[in-house]
Amino acid sequence: MERKRSEELYNEALNYFPGGVNSPVRAFKAVEGAPLFIKKGQGPHIWDEDGNKFIDFCCSFGPLILGHNHPDVHENITENLQNGTSFGAPTKLENELADIILSRNPFIDKIRFVSSGTEAVMSGIRLARGYTGKNKVIKFEGCYHGHVDSLLVKAGSGLATFGESSSAGVPDNVAADTIVIPLNDEQALEACFEKYKDELACAIIEPIPANNGLLLQEKSFLLKLRELCTANGVLLFFDEVISGFRVAFSGAAEYYDIAPDIVSYGKIIGGGLPVGAYGAKEHIMKSVSPDGPVYQAGTLSGNPVAMSAGIAQLSVCSQKGFYEDQEERTKMMVDHINSHASEKGYDFEIFTVGSIFWLAFSDKDAIRRADEIGSDMTPFKMLHKALLERGVYVGPSGYEVGFVSLVHSEEILKEASEKFCDALDEIFA
Repeated sequence: MERKRSEELYNEALNYFPGGVNSPVRAFKAVEGAPLFIKKGQGPHIWDEDGNKFIDFCCSFGPLILGHNHPDVHENITENLQNGTSFGAPTKLENELADIILSRNPFIDKIRFVSSGTEAVMSGIRLARGYTGKNKVIKFEGCYHGHVDSLLVKAGSGLATFGESSSAGVPDNVAADTIVIPLNDEQALEACFEKYKDELACAIIEPIPANNGLLLQEKSFLLKLRELCTANGVLLFFDEVISGFRVAFSGAAEYYDIAPDIVSYGKIIGGGLPVGAYGAKEHIMKSVSPDGPVYQAGTLSGNPVAMSAGIAQLSVCSQKGFYEDQEERTKMMVDHINSHASEKGYDFEIFTVGSIFWLAFSDKDAIRRADEIGSDMTPFKMLHKALLERGVYVGPSGYEVGFVSLVHSEEILKEASEKFCDALDEIFA
């Protein structure tokens, strides 16, 4: 595979950006070679600057649920772009997108648009603290909530411990109000509530953890978390930046039928443009400025071009049978690859939910916690290279998940599954 132009561009980028990139995982540090510089995308495919064509399962890390350059999204962006790019004032497009979301989502009454998933989480945490008058937050090891200072923490020792910063630049006193406990551990969960229940503002969780592998939780654990939050006056915060509008229109809350108190969204509602949002029932959201004392603002919040992209995308996602079809096609591809791996005796399995999948080099039937993931990512590095050589692009880290879009047809997915099987045969040879 030719990579000369991407290598040239990367060497140039090293003069401009830390590590040559504007987001760390793009640097290809976990895999081989210089990062590929993408030139264009259309449907299920992307092309890099060297002219290599790939079936794309990264999908911009999730938001492109309709594929690249979907005609409805493209047309709506182009049409509204004629009117301008930003006003710092309300537009009817904000109303239209909010109505599409709220009229189909029984878990929230009001929503506030922001510019990223990180901003949505940051604002939701502030809302939880402002509404409850309490400061401490429960976070779960293996869940990622953006680069919010108070959530860039890792677990200390013991069942329920105050977090320790996982990034330079985050003061100890900022991390100290975050309590980190393991996923899928009811004993740790109960111990935490018993000790800190009067100090807890919220418990934040990815109900479908998909930023550190795909750590599918047993529904009983999520129900226990809901029960403990309700019993102790603690807000349950579902971070659905990845799972929202991906596994169901109303996300994991709908998929599992568990009602959160606060939800954050991102990625998909922007149709590929920068958008995030947080929402809750009206009695909680009325605490947000200008109605209430919890301040949050943003010049580009509700940006009209981003709103137009979201309107087009979510209009398609809201059509009957959309999510059932997504899951069925994803399962078809995954079952084919898993059957091949099983027949050959490979320690490899793809875990999946909805149209999300994760490549795991493991003989486990389920991986539900971060500490159950094997530390050796060499096999993934080999697989990533073998897939690129066969024209298949997945995120450049063994901890990243993959995504299937509307335009990944059965034919495309059959082609991709054959390439996956061939790549597995090569690396396990």
